[in-house]
Amino acid sequence: MDADPRHYEHVLLGNDEIHSVVLSYLVHNCFGETVESFTSCTGLKLPANCLEDMEKRKRIFHFAIEGKALKAIEMTEELSRDLLEKNTDLHFELLSLHYVDLVSSRKCTEALEFAQSKLAPFGKVEKYVKKLEDFMALLAYEEPEKSPMFHLLSLEYRQHVADSLNRAILVHVNLSSHSAMERLIQQTAVVRQCLNQEQGKDALSSFSLQDFLKS
Repeated sequence: MDADPRHYEHVLLGNDEIHSVVLSYLVHNCFGETVESFTSCTGLKLPANCLEDMEKRKRIFHFAIEGKALKAIEMTEELSRDLLEKNTDLHFELLSLHYVDLVSSRKCTEALEFAQSKLAPFGKVEKYVKKLEDFMALLAYEEPEKSPMFHLLSLEYRQHVADSLNRAILVHVNLSSHSAMERLIQQTAVVRQCLNQEQGKDALSSFSLQDFLKS
């Protein structure tokens, strides 16, 4: 059972605070047109170049989702020049997206050449060895979508890389990697977990966002 709403009804939030939380979510997720409408209605101000940078992040995000990783890399280097040089994990994941796209298109020779020139150098670092083995194993299957490594070809994997890239770009330009709304939900979950640990057998049930929104 969730906490009694009467316990927090006295906590007042001003419209400006609520608007700021909503705006943070919209900017984080690159909802440009909605951001323009929302700021027009609420009177909130955006930092200089915010809309322009948001549109660039949106394009980069969609390139990654669509498997056009080389274009995503090119635009990322234009927007955040040394990000990928410093974040080698992310750079590896983006390059792997292009490799996977070649494999999915049955361009096996091109995929092998790309792996040898762009991915193989990562093999000098221990943490990338197993990942490289998984990627290279895809070439052994006529239908890589049915291989044990099928998840590497999935939309979920592209989504993961695109989300990681978006967060990294935000941090690179001194913005939070998570929206205010995400941080509030995370904090609520942590507080509920702490309450559970303190109250023992009489603890509140685990926090559920879906249940909370229904209450």
